Amino acid sequence: MHKSQSRSFFVVVTALLAVLLSACGTLAPSGASCAAPPSCPACPPCAAAGPASTPQPAAKPLQAARWSDLPGWNDDDLAAAWPAFLQSCRALAKRPQWPQWQAVCDEARGLNGAATAGIRRFFESRFQPWLLTNPDATTSGLITGYYEPLLHGARTRAKPFLQPVLGVPPDLLNIDLGAVLPDLKNMRLRGRLQGNRVVPYFSRAEITAHEKDYLDRVLLYVDDPVELFFLQVQGSGRVRLPDGQTVRLAYADQNGHPYQSIGRVLVDRGELSLEQASMAGIKQWARANPGRVNDLLNANPSYVFFREQPINGSDGPSGALGVALTPERSIAVDPRYAPLGAPVFLSTSQPDSTTPLRRLVLAQDTGGAIRGVVRADLFWGFGAQAGNQAGRMKQQGQMWVLLPPGAAPK
Repeated sequence: MHKSQSRSFFVVVTALLAVLLSACGTLAPSGASCAAPPSCPACPPCAAAGPASTPQPAAKPLQAARWSDLPGWNDDDLAAAWPAFLQSCRALAKRPQWPQWQAVCDEARGLNGAATAGIRRFFESRFQPWLLTNPDATTSGLITGYYEPLLHGARTRAKPFLQPVLGVPPDLLNIDLGAVLPDLKNMRLRGRLQGNRVVPYFSRAEITAHEKDYLDRVLLYVDDPVELFFLQVQGSGRVRLPDGQTVRLAYADQNGHPYQSIGRVLVDRGELSLEQASMAGIKQWARANPGRVNDLLNANPSYVFFREQPINGSDGPSGALGVALTPERSIAVDPRYAPLGAPVFLSTSQPDSTTPLRRLVLAQDTGGAIRGVVRADLFWGFGAQAGNQAGRMKQQGQMWVLLPPGAAPK
Protein backbone atom coordinates (compact mmCIF):
# COMPACT_ATOMS: atom_id res chain seq x y z
CA MET A 1 0.00 0.00 0.00
CA HIS A 2 1.26 3.52 -0.82
CA LYS A 3 2.69 5.31 2.22
CA SER A 4 0.06 8.09 2.18
CA GLN A 5 -2.72 5.56 1.67
CA SER A 6 -1.39 3.48 4.54
CA ARG A 7 -1.39 6.52 6.81
CA SER A 8 -4.95 7.46 5.84
CA PHE A 9 -6.12 3.90 6.39
CA PHE A 10 -4.47 3.87 9.82
CA VAL A 11 -6.17 7.12 10.85
CA VAL A 12 -9.60 5.91 9.68
CA VAL A 13 -9.20 2.64 11.57
CA THR A 14 -8.10 4.56 14.64
CA ALA A 15 -11.08 6.91 14.36
CA LEU A 16 -13.39 3.92 14.22
CA LEU A 17 -11.66 2.54 17.29
CA ALA A 18 -12.38 5.80 19.11
CA VAL A 19 -16.06 5.51 18.26
CA LEU A 20 -16.11 1.93 19.49
CA LEU A 21 -14.34 2.89 22.70
CA SER A 22 -16.81 5.69 23.33
CA ALA A 23 -19.65 3.22 22.83
CA CYS A 24 -18.15 0.94 25.49
CA GLY A 25 -17.59 3.83 27.87
CA THR A 26 -14.29 2.35 29.10
CA LEU A 27 -11.76 0.09 27.50
CA ALA A 28 -12.75 -3.54 27.87
CA PRO A 29 -10.11 -6.09 28.94
CA SER A 30 -8.16 -7.83 26.20
CA GLY A 31 -10.38 -10.28 24.39
CA ALA A 32 -13.57 -8.75 25.79
CA SER A 33 -16.17 -6.89 23.77
CA CYS A 34 -19.25 -4.77 24.29
CA ALA A 35 -21.55 -7.77 24.36
CA ALA A 36 -25.30 -7.33 24.40
CA PRO A 37 -26.82 -7.93 27.85
CA PRO A 38 -28.59 -11.28 28.35
CA SER A 39 -32.27 -11.28 27.57
CA CYS A 40 -34.66 -11.12 30.51
CA PRO A 41 -38.08 -12.71 30.97
CA ALA A 42 -41.05 -10.88 29.59
CA CYS A 43 -42.55 -8.35 31.99
CA PRO A 44 -46.13 -8.80 33.19
CA PRO A 45 -48.71 -6.61 31.45
CA CYS A 46 -48.76 -3.07 32.76
CA ALA A 47 -51.72 -0.85 33.30
CA ALA A 48 -52.49 1.42 30.41
CA ALA A 49 -50.46 4.61 30.60
CA GLY A 50 -51.06 8.00 29.11
CA PRO A 51 -49.27 9.09 25.96
CA ALA A 52 -45.49 9.31 26.34
CA SER A 53 -44.17 12.83 26.62
CA THR A 54 -42.13 14.04 23.70
CA PRO A 55 -38.54 14.78 24.77
CA GLN A 56 -37.58 18.40 24.37
CA PRO A 57 -34.82 19.04 21.82
CA ALA A 58 -31.53 20.29 23.23
CA ALA A 59 -31.24 24.06 23.32
CA LYS A 60 -28.89 25.66 20.80
CA PRO A 61 -25.59 26.54 22.50
CA LEU A 62 -25.62 30.12 21.16
CA GLN A 63 -28.73 32.24 21.69
CA ALA A 64 -28.94 35.77 20.26
CA ALA A 65 -28.79 38.44 22.97
CA ARG A 66 -28.87 42.23 23.31
CA TRP A 67 -26.12 44.40 24.73
CA SER A 68 -28.46 45.45 27.52
CA ASP A 69 -28.55 41.79 28.64
CA LEU A 70 -24.87 41.87 29.66
CA PRO A 71 -24.72 42.85 33.36
CA GLY A 72 -21.92 45.34 33.98
CA TRP A 73 -21.04 45.77 30.29
CA ASN A 74 -21.08 49.56 30.61
CA ASP A 75 -18.90 49.46 33.74
CA ASP A 76 -15.98 47.34 32.53
CA ASP A 77 -12.64 48.92 31.65
CA LEU A 78 -12.55 47.50 28.12
CA ALA A 79 -9.16 49.08 27.47
CA ALA A 80 -7.68 46.49 29.86
CA ALA A 81 -8.85 43.72 27.52
CA TRP A 82 -7.84 45.47 24.29
CA PRO A 83 -4.23 44.15 24.06
CA ALA A 84 -5.55 40.60 24.52
CA PHE A 85 -8.10 41.18 21.75
CA LEU A 86 -5.38 42.37 19.37
CA GLN A 87 -3.41 39.23 20.28
CA SER A 88 -6.42 37.15 19.24
CA CYS A 89 -6.57 38.99 15.92
CA ARG A 90 -2.91 38.18 15.21
CA ALA A 91 -3.56 34.50 15.87
CA LEU A 92 -6.82 34.40 13.88
CA ALA A 93 -4.99 35.82 10.85
CA LYS A 94 -3.27 32.44 10.53
CA ARG A 95 -6.46 30.37 10.80
CA PRO A 96 -9.13 29.27 8.31
CA GLN A 97 -11.77 31.53 9.91
CA TRP A 98 -9.74 34.68 9.18
CA PRO A 99 -12.09 35.91 6.38
CA GLN A 100 -14.87 36.18 8.98
CA TRP A 101 -12.68 38.26 11.31
CA GLN A 102 -10.46 40.28 8.96
CA ALA A 103 -12.68 43.36 8.66
CA VAL A 104 -13.16 43.84 12.41
CA CYS A 105 -9.50 43.06 13.17
CA ASP A 106 -8.27 45.49 10.53
CA GLU A 107 -10.50 48.19 12.01
CA ALA A 108 -9.30 47.32 15.52
CA ARG A 109 -5.66 47.93 14.59
CA GLY A 110 -6.62 51.45 13.62
CA LEU A 111 -8.17 51.99 17.07
CA ASN A 112 -5.07 50.97 19.02
CA GLY A 113 -4.75 53.34 21.95
CA ALA A 114 -8.45 54.25 21.96
CA ALA A 115 -10.19 54.95 25.25
CA THR A 116 -12.77 52.60 26.77
CA ALA A 117 -15.72 54.57 25.35
CA GLY A 118 -14.38 54.22 21.79
CA ILE A 119 -13.69 50.50 22.30
CA ARG A 120 -17.23 50.00 23.60
CA ARG A 121 -18.69 51.70 20.51
CA PHE A 122 -16.51 49.48 18.32
CA PHE A 123 -17.79 46.26 19.87
CA GLU A 124 -21.42 47.38 19.93
CA SER A 125 -21.34 48.37 16.26
CA ARG A 126 -19.29 45.46 14.89
CA PHE A 127 -20.26 42.49 17.06
CA GLN A 128 -23.36 40.57 18.14
CA PRO A 129 -23.53 39.06 21.65
CA TRP A 130 -24.61 35.41 21.90
CA LEU A 131 -25.60 33.90 25.25
CA LEU A 132 -23.98 30.51 25.85
CA THR A 133 -26.77 28.09 26.77
CA ASN A 134 -26.64 24.56 28.14
CA PRO A 135 -28.54 21.72 26.39
CA ASP A 136 -31.22 21.89 29.11
CA ALA A 137 -31.74 25.62 28.33
CA THR A 138 -30.08 26.82 31.55
CA THR A 139 -27.49 29.56 31.18
CA SER A 140 -25.30 29.18 34.27
CA GLY A 141 -22.15 27.09 34.57
CA LEU A 142 -18.94 26.52 36.49
CA ILE A 143 -16.20 29.16 36.34
CA THR A 144 -12.85 28.11 37.81
CA GLY A 145 -9.37 29.62 37.76
CA TYR A 146 -5.81 28.65 36.86
CA TYR A 147 -2.38 30.25 37.07
CA GLU A 148 1.30 29.83 36.34
CA PRO A 149 3.07 28.36 39.39
CA LEU A 150 6.71 28.64 40.39
CA LEU A 151 8.53 25.39 41.18
CA HIS A 152 12.11 24.65 42.24
CA GLY A 153 14.19 22.21 40.24
CA ALA A 154 17.46 21.18 38.65
CA ARG A 155 18.83 19.73 35.43
CA THR A 156 20.25 16.68 37.21
CA ARG A 157 18.70 14.34 39.75
CA ALA A 158 19.93 14.87 43.30
CA LYS A 159 18.13 15.48 46.58
CA PRO A 160 15.79 17.24 46.93
CA PHE A 161 15.16 17.31 43.16
CA LEU A 162 13.87 13.78 42.53
CA GLN A 163 10.61 14.22 40.57
CA PRO A 164 11.09 14.05 36.77
CA VAL A 165 9.26 16.43 34.45
CA LEU A 166 8.77 14.61 31.16
CA GLY A 167 8.70 15.73 27.56
CA VAL A 168 6.52 13.97 24.99
CA PRO A 169 7.51 10.29 24.59
CA PRO A 170 8.13 9.12 21.01
CA ASP A 171 5.58 6.29 21.20
CA LEU A 172 2.62 8.59 21.99
CA LEU A 173 0.21 8.80 19.05
CA ASN A 174 -1.83 12.00 18.74
CA ILE A 175 -4.48 11.84 16.01
CA ASP A 176 -6.82 14.66 14.99
CA LEU A 177 -10.13 12.86 14.43
CA GLY A 178 -11.72 15.94 12.88
CA ALA A 179 -9.31 15.63 9.95
CA VAL A 180 -11.02 12.33 9.08
CA LEU A 181 -14.60 12.83 10.28
CA PRO A 182 -15.88 16.44 10.48
CA ASP A 183 -18.40 15.42 13.16
CA LEU A 184 -15.43 14.75 15.44
CA LYS A 185 -14.02 18.29 15.12
CA ASN A 186 -11.91 19.35 18.13
CA MET A 187 -11.54 15.72 19.23
CA ARG A 188 -8.23 13.88 19.35
CA LEU A 189 -7.28 10.29 19.95
CA ARG A 190 -4.14 9.43 21.90
CA GLY A 191 -2.69 5.97 22.21
CA ARG A 192 0.24 3.76 21.29
CA LEU A 193 0.97 0.86 18.98
CA GLN A 194 1.10 -2.65 20.41
CA GLY A 195 2.07 -4.83 17.50
CA ASN A 196 -0.42 -3.82 14.82
CA ARG A 197 -3.07 -2.70 17.33
CA VAL A 198 -3.75 0.78 18.72
CA VAL A 199 -4.24 0.65 22.49
CA PRO A 200 -4.64 3.36 25.15
CA TYR A 201 -1.46 5.06 26.27
CA PHE A 202 -0.10 4.29 29.73
CA SER A 203 -1.90 5.78 32.73
CA ARG A 204 -0.24 8.04 35.31
CA ALA A 205 0.35 5.09 37.63
CA GLU A 206 2.01 3.11 34.82
CA ILE A 207 4.20 6.03 33.74
CA THR A 208 5.41 6.85 37.26
CA ALA A 209 6.04 3.15 38.02
CA HIS A 210 8.35 2.87 34.98
CA GLU A 211 10.32 6.13 35.22
CA LYS A 212 13.49 4.42 33.98
CA ASP A 213 11.80 3.93 30.58
CA TYR A 214 11.52 7.73 30.20
CA LEU A 215 15.02 8.85 31.18
CA ASP A 216 15.67 10.27 27.71
CA ARG A 217 12.49 12.36 28.00
CA VAL A 218 13.34 14.12 31.28
CA LEU A 219 13.44 17.91 30.95
CA LEU A 220 14.07 18.76 34.62
CA TYR A 221 13.73 17.36 38.12
CA VAL A 222 11.64 19.19 40.74
CA ASP A 223 11.43 18.81 44.50
CA ASP A 224 7.75 18.13 45.19
CA PRO A 225 5.40 15.57 43.60
CA VAL A 226 2.30 17.53 44.61
CA GLU A 227 3.62 20.75 43.08
CA LEU A 228 4.44 18.79 39.92
CA PHE A 229 0.90 17.41 39.88
CA PHE A 230 -0.57 20.90 40.07
CA LEU A 231 1.84 22.07 37.37
CA GLN A 232 0.22 19.42 35.15
CA VAL A 233 -3.25 20.62 36.16
CA GLN A 234 -2.37 24.25 35.37
CA GLY A 235 -0.75 23.31 32.07
CA SER A 236 2.30 25.58 32.35
CA GLY A 237 4.64 26.99 34.95
CA ARG A 238 8.13 28.23 35.74
CA VAL A 239 10.98 26.38 37.41
CA ARG A 240 13.79 28.16 39.27
CA LEU A 241 17.14 26.37 39.00
CA PRO A 242 19.91 26.38 41.64
CA ASP A 243 21.92 28.99 39.69
CA GLY A 244 18.97 31.40 39.81
CA GLN A 245 17.92 30.90 36.20
CA THR A 246 14.19 30.46 35.60
CA VAL A 247 12.79 28.39 32.75
CA ARG A 248 9.20 28.03 31.57
CA LEU A 249 7.50 24.69 31.02
CA ALA A 250 4.57 24.72 28.60
CA TYR A 251 1.95 22.07 27.90
CA ALA A 252 3.04 19.79 25.05
CA ASP A 253 0.66 16.81 25.13
CA GLN A 254 -1.35 14.48 27.35
CA ASN A 255 -1.67 10.71 27.66
CA GLY A 256 -5.32 10.61 26.60
CA HIS A 257 -6.79 9.44 29.90
CA PRO A 258 -9.65 11.46 31.42
CA TYR A 259 -8.90 13.95 34.17
CA GLN A 260 -10.04 12.93 37.65
CA SER A 261 -10.14 15.58 40.37
CA ILE A 262 -8.12 14.40 43.38
CA GLY A 263 -10.06 16.90 45.50
CA ARG A 264 -13.23 15.00 44.57
CA VAL A 265 -11.47 11.72 45.45
CA LEU A 266 -10.66 13.03 48.94
CA VAL A 267 -14.23 14.27 49.38
CA ASP A 268 -15.66 10.91 48.28
CA ARG A 269 -13.35 9.13 50.74
CA GLY A 270 -14.58 11.37 53.53
CA GLU A 271 -11.12 12.85 54.16
CA LEU A 272 -11.97 16.43 53.19
CA SER A 273 -15.20 18.38 53.09
CA LEU A 274 -16.25 19.98 49.82
CA GLU A 275 -15.23 23.37 51.22
CA GLN A 276 -11.77 22.05 52.15
CA ALA A 277 -11.09 20.49 48.73
CA SER A 278 -9.24 23.50 47.33
CA MET A 279 -5.66 23.45 46.10
CA ALA A 280 -4.49 24.70 49.50
CA GLY A 281 -6.57 22.07 51.30
CA ILE A 282 -5.17 19.26 49.14
CA LYS A 283 -1.59 20.42 49.76
CA GLN A 284 -2.26 20.52 53.50
CA TRP A 285 -3.64 16.95 53.35
CA ALA A 286 -0.52 15.85 51.45
CA ARG A 287 1.80 17.32 54.09
CA ALA A 288 -0.12 15.41 56.77
CA ASN A 289 -0.13 12.15 54.78
CA PRO A 290 3.19 11.89 52.91
CA GLY A 291 3.03 8.11 52.63
CA ARG A 292 -0.31 8.23 50.81
CA VAL A 293 0.49 10.98 48.30
CA ASN A 294 1.40 8.74 45.35
CA ASP A 295 -1.75 6.67 45.78
CA LEU A 296 -3.83 9.85 45.70
CA LEU A 297 -2.08 11.31 42.66
CA ASN A 298 -2.47 8.05 40.75
CA ALA A 299 -6.24 8.23 41.28
CA ASN A 300 -6.06 10.70 38.38
CA PRO A 301 -4.98 8.61 35.34
CA SER A 302 -4.29 11.72 33.23
CA TYR A 303 -0.65 12.71 32.72
CA VAL A 304 0.68 15.87 31.04
CA PHE A 305 3.94 16.16 29.11
CA PHE A 306 5.82 19.46 28.71
CA ARG A 307 8.23 21.37 26.52
CA GLU A 308 10.58 24.19 27.47
CA GLN A 309 9.57 27.65 26.29
CA PRO A 310 11.47 30.94 26.55
CA ILE A 311 10.31 33.59 29.01
CA ASN A 312 9.78 36.90 27.23
CA GLY A 313 9.72 39.58 29.89
CA SER A 314 6.39 39.68 31.70
CA ASP A 315 4.47 37.79 29.01
CA GLY A 316 2.27 34.97 30.21
CA PRO A 317 2.50 31.39 28.95
CA SER A 318 1.24 30.53 25.50
CA GLY A 319 -2.30 29.12 25.40
CA ALA A 320 -3.99 26.85 22.86
CA LEU A 321 -4.55 29.81 20.53
CA GLY A 322 -0.78 30.30 20.34
CA VAL A 323 -0.64 33.70 22.04
CA ALA A 324 0.60 34.77 25.47
CA LEU A 325 -2.17 34.66 28.05
CA THR A 326 -3.17 37.93 29.73
CA PRO A 327 -3.80 37.77 33.51
CA GLU A 328 -7.50 38.15 34.36
CA ARG A 329 -8.39 38.70 30.69
CA SER A 330 -7.72 35.27 29.13
CA ILE A 331 -9.90 32.20 29.65
CA ALA A 332 -9.82 28.54 28.71
CA VAL A 333 -13.03 27.30 27.06
CA ASP A 334 -14.51 24.30 25.32
CA PRO A 335 -13.86 25.25 21.67
CA ARG A 336 -16.84 23.21 20.49
CA TYR A 337 -19.03 26.03 21.79
CA ALA A 338 -16.88 29.14 22.29
CA PRO A 339 -14.57 29.73 19.30
CA LEU A 340 -10.91 30.18 20.16
CA GLY A 341 -9.91 33.81 19.72
CA ALA A 342 -13.39 35.23 20.33
CA PRO A 343 -14.15 37.92 22.93
CA VAL A 344 -16.38 36.63 25.75
CA PHE A 345 -18.20 38.72 28.31
CA LEU A 346 -18.00 36.90 31.65
CA SER A 347 -20.42 37.50 34.50
CA THR A 348 -19.45 35.66 37.68
CA SER A 349 -18.14 36.51 41.16
CA GLN A 350 -14.78 36.83 42.85
CA PRO A 351 -13.30 33.66 44.42
CA ASP A 352 -15.13 32.54 47.56
CA SER A 353 -17.30 35.64 47.34
CA THR A 354 -20.54 37.12 46.08
CA THR A 355 -18.74 40.26 44.86
CA PRO A 356 -19.44 40.54 41.12
CA LEU A 357 -16.66 39.85 38.62
CA ARG A 358 -17.94 41.09 35.25
CA ARG A 359 -15.52 41.75 32.43
CA LEU A 360 -14.56 41.22 28.82
CA VAL A 361 -12.16 38.30 28.41
CA LEU A 362 -10.72 36.42 25.44
CA ALA A 363 -11.11 32.70 24.66
CA GLN A 364 -7.42 31.88 24.20
CA ASP A 365 -6.89 28.50 25.82
CA THR A 366 -8.41 25.05 26.37
CA GLY A 367 -8.10 22.45 29.12
CA GLY A 368 -8.76 18.78 29.71
CA ALA A 369 -11.26 19.56 32.47
CA ILE A 370 -12.95 22.41 30.57
CA ARG A 371 -15.89 20.61 28.99
CA GLY A 372 -19.39 21.90 28.38
CA VAL A 373 -21.15 24.93 26.97
CA VAL A 374 -21.16 27.31 29.94
CA ARG A 375 -17.69 26.48 31.32
CA ALA A 376 -14.58 28.62 31.66
CA ASP A 377 -11.24 28.72 33.44
CA LEU A 378 -9.97 32.25 34.16
CA PHE A 379 -6.20 32.78 33.96
CA TRP A 380 -5.06 34.71 37.04
CA GLY A 381 -1.38 35.18 36.18
CA PHE A 382 1.92 34.09 37.74
CA GLY A 383 2.95 33.41 41.32
CA ALA A 384 1.58 32.71 44.76
CA GLN A 385 -1.05 35.46 44.85
CA ALA A 386 -2.46 34.36 41.50
CA GLY A 387 -2.41 30.78 42.77
CA ASN A 388 -4.38 31.76 45.85
CA GLN A 389 -7.09 33.32 43.68
CA ALA A 390 -7.15 30.48 41.18
CA GLY A 391 -7.24 27.79 43.85
CA ARG A 392 -10.31 29.30 45.53
CA MET A 393 -12.32 30.01 42.39
CA LYS A 394 -15.29 27.67 41.93
CA GLN A 395 -18.05 30.10 41.03
CA GLN A 396 -21.21 30.00 38.96
CA GLY A 397 -21.45 32.37 36.03
CA GLN A 398 -22.84 33.28 32.62
CA MET A 399 -20.97 33.84 29.36
CA TRP A 400 -21.74 35.81 26.19
CA VAL A 401 -19.61 35.18 23.08
CA LEU A 402 -19.14 38.28 20.89
CA LEU A 403 -18.99 37.47 17.18
CA PRO A 404 -18.80 39.56 13.99
CA PRO A 405 -21.69 38.94 11.57
CA GLY A 406 -19.75 36.54 9.34
CA ALA A 407 -18.80 34.33 12.28
CA ALA A 408 -22.30 34.10 13.76
CA PRO A 409 -24.15 30.75 13.72
CA LYS A 410 -26.57 30.22 10.87
